[in-house]
Amino acid sequence: MLAKRKKIALVAHDNMKRDLAEWVAWNWEILLKHHLICTGTTGKMVASTLMEKRNNEHARFDITMLKSGPLGGDQQLGSMIAEGDIDTVIFFWDPMTAQPHDVDVKALMRLASLYNVPMAINRSTADFIISSELFDGEYIPVAKDYRSYIERTLEK
Repeated sequence: MLAKRKKIALVAHDNMKRDLAEWVAWNWEILLKHHLICTGTTGKMVASTLMEKRNNEHARFDITMLKSGPLGGDQQLGSMIAEGDIDTVIFFWDPMTAQPHDVDVKALMRLASLYNVPMAINRSTADFIISSELFDGEYIPVAKDYRSYIERTLEK
């Protein structure tokens, strides 16, 4: 079950960080009610944006900083998804620029899909997720049962 207070992953490719900063500034009051998990420089940018919105008055917010995406942050985040420690992913993905860690990004998207974690890859989808009435309360996602896959016997 997803609790009322969500664990939200915020990630942005370099060319999309300004867009994510604008989105965070627009939604800061909602975001402050939740635990934020960010990769690398995205986390620094999110923290700076939240401090600015709170007028630097000892802004208190719950944020976990992971490594930079290309340095393992995407994999750290993927592990958190697999362990059930992420409720939603907001990933401002840059579709116009090849990334050196594209395979990590693809794996992250695969894990979010596999574990039925809502994932926005652009601002419109992020807006829909955060403004949904389901976002404000507890939510029980439908979990796929992978027991048959786990318990299968391998033929020799």
